[in-house]
Amino acid sequence: MARCFHCAEPVNDHHYGLEIKGIEQWFCCPGCKAVAETILGCGLASYYEHRTAPGARGELIPVELAAMAHYDLTEVQQDFVTDSGRERETQLSVEGITCAACAWLIERHLFSLPGVRYINVNTTTHRARVRWDPERIALSELLKGFAEVGYRAYPFQAQEQEARYAREVKQYLYRMGLAGLASMQVMMCAIALYMDLLVSVEEEFLIYFKWISLLLSTPVMIYSAQPFYVNAWRGLKQRHLSMDLSVSLALISAFLASAWATVFNTGEVYYDSITMFVFFLLLGRLLELRARRKASESGSNLARQVPLLATRLNAAGDEELVVAKQLQAGDRIRVLAGATLPADGVICEGQATLNEAMLTGEHLPVLRQCGELVYAGTITTDSPLLIDVTAPLDSSRIARIVQLQDSALADKPTLAVLADILSRYFIAALLVIAALVWGFWHLHDPARAFWVTLSVLVATCPCALALATPTALTSATARLTRSGVLLRRGHVLDVLPDVDRIVLDKTGTLTTGAIRLVRTCALTPRPLDELTTLAATLEARSEHPIARAFHGLPTYPDIEDYQLVVGAGVTATLAGHRYQLGSARWLGVHDDGASELTIWLAEDGLPIARFVLEDSLRAEAASLVHTLQAAHVSVTLLTGDSSAQAALVAKQLGVDELVQGASPDDKLAYLKARQKAGEITLMLGDGVNDAPVLAGAHVSFAMAGGTDLAKNSADAILLGDDLHRLLEARRIARLTRHLIRQNFAWSLGYNLLVLPLAACGWLPPYLAAAGMSLSSLVVVFNSMRLGRL
Repeated sequence: MARCFHCAEPVNDHHYGLEIKGIEQWFCCPGCKAVAETILGCGLASYYEHRTAPGARGELIPVELAAMAHYDLTEVQQDFVTDSGRERETQLSVEGITCAACAWLIERHLFSLPGVRYINVNTTTHRARVRWDPERIALSELLKGFAEVGYRAYPFQAQEQEARYAREVKQYLYRMGLAGLASMQVMMCAIALYMDLLVSVEEEFLIYFKWISLLLSTPVMIYSAQPFYVNAWRGLKQRHLSMDLSVSLALISAFLASAWATVFNTGEVYYDSITMFVFFLLLGRLLELRARRKASESGSNLARQVPLLATRLNAAGDEELVVAKQLQAGDRIRVLAGATLPADGVICEGQATLNEAMLTGEHLPVLRQCGELVYAGTITTDSPLLIDVTAPLDSSRIARIVQLQDSALADKPTLAVLADILSRYFIAALLVIAALVWGFWHLHDPARAFWVTLSVLVATCPCALALATPTALTSATARLTRSGVLLRRGHVLDVLPDVDRIVLDKTGTLTTGAIRLVRTCALTPRPLDELTTLAATLEARSEHPIARAFHGLPTYPDIEDYQLVVGAGVTATLAGHRYQLGSARWLGVHDDGASELTIWLAEDGLPIARFVLEDSLRAEAASLVHTLQAAHVSVTLLTGDSSAQAALVAKQLGVDELVQGASPDDKLAYLKARQKAGEITLMLGDGVNDAPVLAGAHVSFAMAGGTDLAKNSADAILLGDDLHRLLEARRIARLTRHLIRQNFAWSLGYNLLVLPLAACGWLPPYLAAAGMSLSSLVVVFNSMRLGRL
């Protein structure tokens, strides 16, 4: 069979031809032919020589091209366009990019349009950044430019919070980089100063090294350590004693004392301890920040979940394109087959099979008929609908799911509550002790009062206490990443060892989400291969999830009178016989296999075969459940699937409890009930409908193949399909807790040990600083052991 020269789809007839370089090439549709003509007309024929994959289909639908004009409205652009006055800039998601040649083609064609100042296409993220002169070209013309060469572009709206976190991470990297470089240089100078304790070093060299250290340490104090000063001042204004207060006092005191010693050439300097102290603290803060940060390049594109535009019918019955968020209750809208619903409403005309996976997490489409309620974000798979809007977009069910997610996130337990409580009393006690020490020495030996007090502040500075939790979490995070678990929030490692109930979603989590054919039952004496070939032939034109179970199987050519029956099945004529493939109810057959997913094949009205399908369980699902139960962890299967398949899966796995047919509200209510009963809960899911319960659980995991909303709501993500990674995460969490307790014991024990030595004047400041650094290193190296355990 011939293939389309542009997109490589099968060409059923040769009505669309074009001569290219003296050779007649054929196309599957006029859209692909038009795209090829545009590419050749722009002098971009080399695209076909360098591409590594077929181009996107060029279906230039007039309705879609007309809809692009609405992107020129100010109220639409304000959400995703940056206007600098003389030019505008936006980021677009681009469908159909398959290789570097696609990016080359788009950039060349867009640059040929008047008014385009800049365009860059990222083939990895499938995004394009465009800058243009609004006086010379409109945004809609840019989008049409993409369509002219066979690609569809639409606005990408990045999350402001993610961008803000990215800026914070960059700032921490700059500060930490400066502190790290300075600490290495200062340490080289410090070696020479320490050598003076063993052998005599000429005075001018000692002075030189001190001044060099002062110059290197000053930007660290001013720039790198700035977050500690800001946090300490903020805490003081709120009458809260934070670790940053003690850190700031120690840094400022040590630096001023060192500067005094340098300028007047008397006393000791502590520049090496200062710079290293700042570096280690910034490292801990950076990794703690990254545990809370949402990845700004996660590929989330919530603008595509609900369409930007909608087709509304006015009072005269004429169609008009409007912005979806302007729809109000009472408006009547038309939704074409294959389109996404822009608002919640009631079907007033037509029936269609809707893909509600975004809301329910279930992959099988559901038949919705006249009078039934349908929701924004769901997709019609086969037929157009007329819908009476019942609620505006901001009051839709999908908006409610996001609201539930946000409110559940507000109830999250915080990280290291114990460390925070300890630090408040510990810092207050240290400041009181330091004041008492100064008072005592000021009365007995005023010349030593400052240096002894400085030794107390430096020696007992809770840097090891400050590093105890984040360094352990850092090592654990790195270990988890190597094990295929992406940690998004640090409290996972604190809560995971205490979990006594794990709640599992079914579709896409315990199952693969890909339906497959497991058995063919012949009802007549005919070969099984012939029956499956007949079924594959009937399903070849369908994109229904069930139809995909037959894709790739052998088919018969030349079927006639093909017809899709919404919510029932397909029918066609082959070799003079009328075949039907679909549900038992449609064919009028009694199906006694209620616990199985089946479809039936009939020839001239008589059933001839029954096909048993299955959404396969993951190979390790049963092992996961049994291992958890052996560890005295209860397992619940919580699913939106109300069919007998859910009960069958629960029986196969042997879970402790099954809750099926649950909406997002029902799932969250179940979780809250278990928490009210005193259980520590873990949720594992993958769908948008799981987002509220993922956010509401004490700790939650999402599958890597799940929706962006689910992954953004979860505390951790399993990178891959191996459910055993959840068990590995639990093991690492228990080790992490053990190491954190060791770090706390060491840091508190060390401070209690050196405090009397420093207060009695037996510990000079330079030894106090060395001990403080050593204490921090012990904590860091102890945490690094996690990578080998």
